Amino acid sequence: MALKRGLSGVNRIRGGGGGGGGGSRSAFILLVFFCVFAPLVFFVGRGVYIDSSNDYSNDSVKQDLDWRERLAMKSLRSLFSKEASVLDVITASTADLGPFSLDSFKKNNLSASYREVDTSVRNSQNQTTSSALNAKGDITSKGGSHQKVETPAKFYRRQLREKRREMRANELVKRNVDTILKLENAAIERSKSVDSAVLGKYSIWRRENENDNSDSNIRLMRDQVIMARVYCGIAKLKNKTELLQELQARIKDSQRVLAEATTDADLPRRSLKKQSTFLAQLAAKTIPNPIHCLSMRLTIDYYLLSPEKRKFPRRENRENPNLYHYALFSDNVLAASVVVNSTIMNAKDPSKHVFHLVTDKLNFAAMNMWFLLNPPGKATIHVENVDEFKWLNSSYCPVLRQLESAAMKEYYFKADHPSSGSSNLKYRNPKYLSMLNHLRFYLPEVYPKLNKILFLDDDIIVQKDLTPLWEVNLNGKVNGAVETCGESFHRFDKYLNFSNPHIARNFNPNACGWAYGMNMFDLKEWKKRDITGIYHKWQNMNENRTLWKLGTLPPGLITFYGLTHPLDKSWHVLGLGYNPSIAKKDIQNAAVVHYNGNMKPWLELAMSKYRPYWTKYIKFDHPYLRRCNLHE
Repeated sequence: MALKRGLSGVNRIRGGGGGGGGGSRSAFILLVFFCVFAPLVFFVGRGVYIDSSNDYSNDSVKQDLDWRERLAMKSLRSLFSKEASVLDVITASTADLGPFSLDSFKKNNLSASYREVDTSVRNSQNQTTSSALNAKGDITSKGGSHQKVETPAKFYRRQLREKRREMRANELVKRNVDTILKLENAAIERSKSVDSAVLGKYSIWRRENENDNSDSNIRLMRDQVIMARVYCGIAKLKNKTELLQELQARIKDSQRVLAEATTDADLPRRSLKKQSTFLAQLAAKTIPNPIHCLSMRLTIDYYLLSPEKRKFPRRENRENPNLYHYALFSDNVLAASVVVNSTIMNAKDPSKHVFHLVTDKLNFAAMNMWFLLNPPGKATIHVENVDEFKWLNSSYCPVLRQLESAAMKEYYFKADHPSSGSSNLKYRNPKYLSMLNHLRFYLPEVYPKLNKILFLDDDIIVQKDLTPLWEVNLNGKVNGAVETCGESFHRFDKYLNFSNPHIARNFNPNACGWAYGMNMFDLKEWKKRDITGIYHKWQNMNENRTLWKLGTLPPGLITFYGLTHPLDKSWHVLGLGYNPSIAKKDIQNAAVVHYNGNMKPWLELAMSKYRPYWTKYIKFDHPYLRRCNLHE
């Protein structure tokens, strides 16, 4: 109805307006079109464009993602074909750079054997980026493939790093060598600055040789306790019950001192010094187990020989005064062999040399067997047993009588006696109780038909021909020896008790001392001056050890006082058993080198710089030495 009314109204207008109404209608239609239809067409067209654009963009992104996925899969396939090497690289990359990623692997760890394969689906943007990188020198393209290479800057930086590492390594090596040299030089300088009065007491466990570690003494004491346990086993095998008990007591004391200490500051200083001194002396006076083994094997084989095969040749030379005679008293087979070998190897005419060896009954068979198996060329060997010297008894020899006394036994075996300090521990050495050590005062009784004899200790080596010593004029003196009083050390007041009136009245405290170890004795003058009687007189006066402590050098200084002829110092160089600063030139020029001190060359305590002079006279490939595990 309304529509009809509207149309009728329009018709009325049209009928009433005529031709002018047509123009108005056209303008009205155009206005409606621009106001309604134009915006509608614009927005509809814009929407269609956006959709098509989004579709295109999505297709491009999807295409790009498909390419990256294919590239990753190909790379992974090439990686997993070399699993062994890739796993190592992945581990290193994870440790150094954090979580592993394929990109970081390609950038930092790609070797020449791994190549990134190019694909045909690269878009223009990736090609542009690749060409830009090629222009900078990061990637070189050949035949459609790309290989990772270093830029000049990276290569230069890598060279610098490698050079710095090499310089640092060389610096560390040099610093290590310099440190060792400084320590050695410092030790030598410290040894030179040591008071000469106590130089003879040198030990590797002195305070001068301590290191900077806060627990060095604790570790040293624990090592010494282990060593003491080994000596306990040796003492038990040898049925040395008293020594075994003393060792066990000392081990308990050491363990009590150590307790739960973790640093040297936790240790009682007095106990530490006492234990270290005791164990040092213990190590010095004990013969190593391989040498015991050698002696036992030789003893067994000796008693398997028939009596005819136990005799040495050239027995007629033993008492020939026209030959060169040596006296060597030792219970160490290996040490005695070195003395004999070194003497013969440096002698001009070995056939004129006669060696008189005296040992105890325990080592008599071993000493004989060794020189029967290893005769020293044309030289003469004579081995005797000190226990068969029937004239050497307590009624004649004061030392034997004193050693049998209760006071001497208490002094020696009671190492913790209140009156005995750590400095006296060195006198509690078995050699001071052995008659082999005191036999040097009875040379005319042992060799009554000889005129001269050269006495040698078993801790020496000979480096030159010694026959010129028989030509030295002793000017009526009995003893020819090298003096040792270049400093305050080795003068009479260091060995004798000048508070005793007998000593003060008869001797000069500044008189020069001399060395045992290589001594030329004129036995004719000895008998004429009754040297053995002088020795007995003073030994009887020292029964309570008020004149000197145990040992043979103090009574030797007294007995040969005013009767010693000084020899040139090049004949006899001492100190290789305690002094680390002896000049190499002096050692090489010496006729005799002496390892006096605690650090004997057959012990592990020996100074390594001096030991080769001794070991070069031992054939370590000898069957007996190999079986007893004796080596350099």
